[in-house]
Amino acid sequence: MKNKRIIWVILVTILSLLIAGAGFYIIRQNGQIQDLVKQSELYKEELEDEYNDLSIQYEGYKLQISNDSLIAQLETEQLKVQRLQEELRTVKATDARRINELKKELETLRTIMRGYVAQIDSLDRLNKQLVRENRNVQEKYQAATQSVSQLTQEKEQLIETVQIASKLDASNITVRGITDKNKETDRIKKMDQLEIRFTINKNITAPPGEKTIYIRIQKPDDDVLVKNPGDRFAYENKSIHYSAKRTIEYTGEETLLSIYWKIEEFLLPGVYRVDIFADGNLIGRKSFQLEKQ
Repeated sequence: MKNKRIIWVILVTILSLLIAGAGFYIIRQNGQIQDLVKQSELYKEELEDEYNDLSIQYEGYKLQISNDSLIAQLETEQLKVQRLQEELRTVKATDARRINELKKELETLRTIMRGYVAQIDSLDRLNKQLVRENRNVQEKYQAATQSVSQLTQEKEQLIETVQIASKLDASNITVRGITDKNKETDRIKKMDQLEIRFTINKNITAPPGEKTIYIRIQKPDDDVLVKNPGDRFAYENKSIHYSAKRTIEYTGEETLLSIYWKIEEFLLPGVYRVDIFADGNLIGRKSFQLEKQ
């Protein structure tokens, strides 16, 4: 019995070694196969890139020439390249025979391409002669175009300068709280109105006439004080809210204005800001502090 056990142990050990050796061999073979598949995939990707480059070359040559007949021939060859390129995309990386056939097809297509390149070079030489003959005319045309462009640019700069010069400007901006008895106060709870007082400076380049002055009062939380949601005006291609407005007759001379905001809401202490607008432009800005007292 003891001898039989020894024999069984030896047999089991040998069998285990054989199984381990077979497993190692299979793993090694699988690794080699995976490496070959990866190499084949890289080769296929490179071939796809070469087909794509050839198709792009055809497209580039078509843009360089104006001969309709030659363009049609190039389009036919380009379609052939694209058809084979699409076939290559669907071919499995392990199909080495078909991939090699497509590689040979690519070499044939390149040979055909060289023939077309020779034709295009011939046409190019003829065109260069025409280019030399027309160069003088083109240079004169370019000079005239540059002159017109420069005059246009100067005109636009002049218009911009005039627009900037004619823009109104508000200065000496002050904001004060007043009571219902028209007395100045610093205490928020006693304020009945906010008075925004400012000067529109003299500007003889600004067109005189009726002007609507808008003010926006912005709270510390960046909300705008508004009486009616429909109180809006145009600014920088947008429609934005205003707090109050006043229409004046502007003569170009210095003009002192006051615009009032009736306080009908609870105002928190903090830093507020008033923006002043006219003719679609921001003409003045002032920050002010309201403190709880």
